[in-house]
Amino acid sequence: MFSAQLACLLLASVHLVAANGIDNRITELVNSYSPLLQYPTNFTQGIVPKAIHSHNDYWRQVPLLTAISLGVVSVEADVWLVDGELLVGHEPAALSPVRTFDALYVQPLLEMIAGQNPKSPFTVNQTAPNGVWDTSSDTPVQLLVDMKTDGAETLPFVVKALERLRSAGYLSTVHDTTFTPAPVLVIGTGNTPLAGVVALEPRDVFLDGPLAALNDSHTPTVSPLASTDWETFVGWDGIGEMGDEQRANMTSFINDAHARGIKARFYETPGWPISARNAVWKELLNAGTDFLNADDLEAASNF
Repeated sequence: MFSAQLACLLLASVHLVAANGIDNRITELVNSYSPLLQYPTNFTQGIVPKAIHSHNDYWRQVPLLTAISLGVVSVEADVWLVDGELLVGHEPAALSPVRTFDALYVQPLLEMIAGQNPKSPFTVNQTAPNGVWDTSSDTPVQLLVDMKTDGAETLPFVVKALERLRSAGYLSTVHDTTFTPAPVLVIGTGNTPLAGVVALEPRDVFLDGPLAALNDSHTPTVSPLASTDWETFVGWDGIGEMGDEQRANMTSFINDAHARGIKARFYETPGWPISARNAVWKELLNAGTDFLNADDLEAASNF
């Protein structure tokens, strides 16, 4: 008995020493700033991209970066054309001359994507840029631009604002009906004009189509995404059982979009009570929606 107990104590002691040795070695390496620990594309290291849309992303204390930190793949910016500048905000009272589309979205995206594409002997033969996500470099950031001012007037300024992303090869593009994916997929919504998007050649600003009223004008090369108002077109508040007609409407909208090669999104889903929000999210995921529209990104990322 004594020998068995002694053996167990010795074995436990060995494991403790080993663990302490590992901990000590980790501490030594961290404190030494060893090049072994310098991961070249570590900006999003370990972050898993998730099919979540950051509704009104610009409301967050740190727009875009907060969404990226939680693996959110789709963000939304409301833009207003004011004296030739694209300002970001929910309404005119919320606008500020320093909160521009360029400062909040274009420049951070340029910086992030450049960081994921370091120039080195290992990348000289790389044919396409890596995206933001280190764990899934071919997954794009979907940037919805909700044009609040006149769409025909605003669209050219949005196209111009994207020039640095375009010239770097970071924008997903259609040329002669051929789609070339890239780290950023820009989709106009709100007052974005269908005719204006169709006329772009090459096209690197697309249209958020009307999910409840898609027609032959809405092809994947024009409208890779379609969205609609959950409250108006489905109507279930997430409390009690979902009605058969409500579920059929939800499913038919999603299936119609998918049959056209278009992704589906619902907005104006319940945010409270939490149990109702979660019940709607569960139904949407089970029905095959492509994005959870979320205000609480942390809750969605852990759902």
